[in-house]
Amino acid sequence: MKFAIIGAGNIGGALAFGLAQSKLVNTADICISNTHPEKLERIRAFDPAIRTTTDNRECIEGADVVVLAMKPWRLKEAAEQLKPYLDYDRQIVASMVGGVGLSDLKEIFRKEAPSGAVGGATTLPALYYLIPNTAIAARQSMTFLSSAGATPEQDAALLAIFKDLGDAMLVEERLMNAGLVLASCGIAYALRYIRANTQGGVLLGFTPADAQRIVAQTMKGAASLLSVDHSHPEAEIDKVTTPAGLTIRGLNAMERNGFTTSIIEGLMASIPK
Repeated sequence: MKFAIIGAGNIGGALAFGLAQSKLVNTADICISNTHPEKLERIRAFDPAIRTTTDNRECIEGADVVVLAMKPWRLKEAAEQLKPYLDYDRQIVASMVGGVGLSDLKEIFRKEAPSGAVGGATTLPALYYLIPNTAIAARQSMTFLSSAGATPEQDAALLAIFKDLGDAMLVEERLMNAGLVLASCGIAYALRYIRANTQGGVLLGFTPADAQRIVAQTMKGAASLLSVDHSHPEAEIDKVTTPAGLTIRGLNAMERNGFTTSIIEGLMASIPK
């Protein structure tokens, strides 16, 4: 599958980095465009085999999937520029623009069908709303996909690629905002926990670098316990929580200070209004 990424900001660049390391996509089949050439320099530095250009129309030529990775207020302008050159019968349009759902994408990309065409006065490409997180750069993203007008084969192909970039779920659009909070905003929440734990490690006597190394590996280990055996968090907690032991004292102190409640309230506060 050939990818054209329109936008080389944080998430567009992260996707390019992830795809370049994928087992399912050839690096030469990735093109990324941006109107500011300086943003493309870091892409070339990461892998010179990734095609870069400042011309969006050039980038989408021959692409199977056109990914929109830009600020919401730039989407309509970019869409109007690209619509005359998109092959709606063959090319998939996938948006990573947060807060712009499938109904919005349908309005943005709707165009008049050619004279005499079967099926009505307007036409649309296969559309996807994508929510990855920045860990896609390291092929460790949790990505959510919702589609409109796509075939089961297209769903399966895109799902396979994004699973190769970490993990991925094809969900109803109503769950996309929840996915955004849990997995995209969730990256920041997990990193804030790591920062707090690192500060505690320094208080306990480790250097900041060593404390961060210890905490990061511990987080990685905790996540692997759940992914390998599909265990429940409480089952794993019970294994290291002995009666009257150190762990239960720490857990109880965290709960007294609102650990679980603050996390849930943070998630609920993040849901787009």
